[in-house]
Amino acid sequence: MLQEGVDDAAPTDRHICVMGVSGSGKTTIATRLAERLDRSFCDADDLHPQSNIDKMAAGTPLTDDDRRPWLDAVVAWCDEQAAAGASTVFACSALKRRYRDHLAQASGGVLFVELAVPEDELRRRLESRTGHYMKVAMLASQLKTFEDLQPDENAVTVDATGEIEETVAAALRAADDR
Repeated sequence: MLQEGVDDAAPTDRHICVMGVSGSGKTTIATRLAERLDRSFCDADDLHPQSNIDKMAAGTPLTDDDRRPWLDAVVAWCDEQAAAGASTVFACSALKRRYRDHLAQASGGVLFVELAVPEDELRRRLESRTGHYMKVAMLASQLKTFEDLQPDENAVTVDATGEIEETVAAALRAADDR
């Protein structure tokens, strides 16, 4: 069983991708997981080219072509960290199977941790968020784009409707149980 603060009990995948639609809590949960596991952290949103940020801020959904250089940048970051001997946790929407397949090419293996949150709660969270380019109007597009995890993916799903520490603990248990 995974124990808090015990490095040798950590998941064996070099990288953990905390994924889900906007408002699911990716950045918050990924940050806490990285702290608990003593791993490098990256919010993949920080790797978007400015053109993607501008597009999303204007309420225009990204295309696969828009996402390709961004996903390449995320994989490059993971590969750099792995080459330096670091394990990572990163927050990334990873909405489609093909995006997850692309991210899974990162050196050292990637475990995907999906944060499951009902649409009404996602909407509530987005409506109360300030200072972020992703607005509530984009939620429908993200939900439409999202492709459920498949049994052959290296992935777990956790309920992210509870308190932050409950979700982090559930993610650690799910990673350990898989």
